[in-house]
Amino acid sequence: MARAKQPLHARDKLAFLLSLVPYLMDHDRVSVQTVADHFGVDAELIRESVRLIAISGIPGETAAYQHDDLFDIAWDDFEDNDQIVLTNMVAIDESPRFSGREAAALIAGLQYLSALPETVDRAALATLMAKLARGASALPTQVAVETAEADATLELVREAVEGERQLQFDYLNSRGELESRRVDPLRVESVDADWYLRGWCHLREAVRTFRIDRIGNPVLTDERISFHAGEVTLPDTLFEGSADDLSVTIDISPAALPLISDYIPAGAKLVPSRDALRTSIRVSHYHGLKRLVAGLPGMVTVVEPEEARQVVADWAAAALARYND
Repeated sequence: MARAKQPLHARDKLAFLLSLVPYLMDHDRVSVQTVADHFGVDAELIRESVRLIAISGIPGETAAYQHDDLFDIAWDDFEDNDQIVLTNMVAIDESPRFSGREAAALIAGLQYLSALPETVDRAALATLMAKLARGASALPTQVAVETAEADATLELVREAVEGERQLQFDYLNSRGELESRRVDPLRVESVDADWYLRGWCHLREAVRTFRIDRIGNPVLTDERISFHAGEVTLPDTLFEGSADDLSVTIDISPAALPLISDYIPAGAKLVPSRDALRTSIRVSHYHGLKRLVAGLPGMVTVVEPEEARQVVADWAAAALARYND
């Protein structure tokens, strides 16, 4: 025998109504029984709540409720077919909405998240994207985020970390040199749009950090890892300096300082210089400055040494020449 559903108390009924309204707004047409099954209540409670919603709204300038100030439904459908169709949603229709361009940008971001291997609830993201498209003030521009080659590599790396199996791959280091590496993968981390693998490198016999998009020809081997995360020390910072690093003096906008904190060695001074801060950073090669400068346009200036300034200047001139061509 089915157990009778308990009546809702006043506080619970208010919470229920606040949930019911957006649910109905998300469904152009829905039966009373479907709504009752969704919320786990009696169908008669849904009918009472819909009648209550129909006399709810926000009074206009006359301080008295007019027809357009209230929720309204298709009454014939409701009374004859037990179907709920909202025909007027009062102030909600006039509330600020995302523009078509804003909604398109958010949808593109959600598509990117949906494509990541670690994203589990893709159905929830799809629902959110549909709501953004319906709720925008104009039709969002159709966008699609293409899966990059690095995404497949990232998925393989995650599989190696979870399975505790060694990875063999070619790696293009910051000096532009291609080396074959065998690594015990220990952790995957991200900084901004870039993904990194941290693991024990059998070539260097030490913990190393590898940028995923610089990994080529990755192979998941049958070899179990020799070192586990609890057996080696993973530094708190993603980028660790070495004795071979080069020191470079830069001027950087204070707002951008947190973005390069891992490059600044311990004890480095921050000296005010006009509208910027002057400090020193450590890089494995002067050519690594090119990506740093490109990622912080207008916010970082290489001061010294001259060789570092020249490397960045030549790179910028070559890029400008390609635009001119």
